[in-house]
Amino acid sequence: MTLLNPGDRVSDTLVVDRLLGEGAFAEVHRVQHEFLGWQAMKLFKRVASSSETRAMLGEARLLSTLGHPNIVRLFEASTVVTPEGVRGFFTMEYVAGGSLERLATAHRPSVPTELAAEVMTQIATGLAVAHIQDPPIVHRDITMANILVGYDDAGLRVRVSDFGLAKRADPFTQLASAQGTYAFMAPEVLRGDGYSCAGDVWSVGTIGYLLLTDHLPFHDGEMYSSFSLARFNKRLLPPSSYNETVDRALDEIVMSALEVDPGNRPSTARVLEEALRARREHRVRRPPENVADGAAPTGRPVDERATELARQALALSRVPGELDRAADLMEEAVSLSSRTRDRYLPALLLWRRGVVV
Repeated sequence: MTLLNPGDRVSDTLVVDRLLGEGAFAEVHRVQHEFLGWQAMKLFKRVASSSETRAMLGEARLLSTLGHPNIVRLFEASTVVTPEGVRGFFTMEYVAGGSLERLATAHRPSVPTELAAEVMTQIATGLAVAHIQDPPIVHRDITMANILVGYDDAGLRVRVSDFGLAKRADPFTQLASAQGTYAFMAPEVLRGDGYSCAGDVWSVGTIGYLLLTDHLPFHDGEMYSSFSLARFNKRLLPPSSYNETVDRALDEIVMSALEVDPGNRPSTARVLEEALRARREHRVRRPPENVADGAAPTGRPVDERATELARQALALSRVPGELDRAADLMEEAVSLSSRTRDRYLPALLLWRRGVVV
């Protein structure tokens, strides 16, 4: 049972629409703002005092200092009365495309190479803003679920979310306490040696490897493998061993982010971002290759929900004043199915510019 239900009023301007998801510490709802439209609201499950409320809303304070297109935008932080008592919440931009998990599922077994590289680049760009703070802010929980994928008038826009574990690093050691999701944790974090910016880089490398290969690095598929330090003694195969469309430069970038010794990794997300951008610029200057890199998988039935959402979006786009809502529906549709993405992404990008054809 959730703390809030559809139709519940949060404030004079906010009404709950539906539950988007929940974890151990919080629920995430889509809410309707009377003037600003759809927003996402993170509602904390347990807050017993005003000091705890302030601590829980620390993520909101962090987000408010990191304004960037690749970091989820914050709108409001406050408290609301629920059947279980007063709870802290904050609202942020709603990303209809959902998490990176949805994108990966739509393209399984592997995300097109250039799309995966672009996702990595934008994650690194957003994280770089946190890493250059003084002292640096480390996220500590970069996972597929905490990366949101949407589209604006320029195309794909990836946003880093859920700074719930983020913490300013110790200015003397550049380390923060170790928290996060085990499968994406760096070896030094699992050893209890603390978390630095290089730990976030490892997590981005893990995401890149998973998108390109449909395999977790250093993982043998066993249920408890993520907890084992022994797995890091094994040789890691480069992504190209599983996916022949991965070029040598991207192989090297991903493998550098997954160096077991943090001293051999890119030290911050900015270093990783620069390597990814340099690779992209080099590929732009090269003549086209014969490999149809980035083509959508064939032979896969179009997801029925994606098709229905696209149909609803097209109908809504013809209603005056409803183009933004139509674009949100279409964004959700293209995130569910690679074929739907190929068919309707051009229309979505035009809609984000305010153009209906």
